[in-house]
Amino acid sequence: MKLLLLEDEIVLQESIEEFLIAKGYSVDSFDNSNDAFDAIFSKNYDLLLLDVNIPGEWDGFALRKELADENKNIPTIFVTSLSSADAMLRGYATGCCDYIKKPFDLVELQLRVQHALKASCFNTASDLIELCPDYYYNTINYSLMHEEKEVSLSKTERELLKLFVVHKNQIVSLGMIYEEIWENNIEASNARVQINNLRRKLPKDLIKNIYGLGYRFDS
Repeated sequence: MKLLLLEDEIVLQESIEEFLIAKGYSVDSFDNSNDAFDAIFSKNYDLLLLDVNIPGEWDGFALRKELADENKNIPTIFVTSLSSADAMLRGYATGCCDYIKKPFDLVELQLRVQHALKASCFNTASDLIELCPDYYYNTINYSLMHEEKEVSLSKTERELLKLFVVHKNQIVSLGMIYEEIWENNIEASNARVQINNLRRKLPKDLIKNIYGLGYRFDS
């Protein structure tokens, strides 16, 4: 499998490249978006690993969107220090497969790479993130769409959905939910009621209860 790595922190770039090569991948590394763009159109890559704040004509988000506009829908993972929910939603809106926040463990990166290659995701850039067939998340107004109609959500349900989408396919602990949504100012039973209210507006098992750990939004 041939990967392209766009990372301008040279020490980190070398660490990632050496690690992935040791795991059997072929890796081409670049420190600016212009050279990466040219390489993508001159070679065939199975996966792109893109930092966001990098030198060049495009940042990572803009580069992914530019590639999608040119019908170069290569599976992409963003590897970035941008950790806000809004930044992650911007990343997913470009059609990326995954979003890894720095700092991270290289083994975690390997697992994400394996999953992205296995899933062969080819999402296109859009303000809508497909959650499952006929259900979409609008990253502009944080709304839930079902068959082109907006699903009515309370303010709390909207905030919960945003949290789950940002951390999709990851376990979200009750502690994180309490802190992010209610700043720890809510009874556990009331929080579960709010989560169950949201679950009833989504397809069955989209939000899974992971016993003893929290919830996982499987998208």
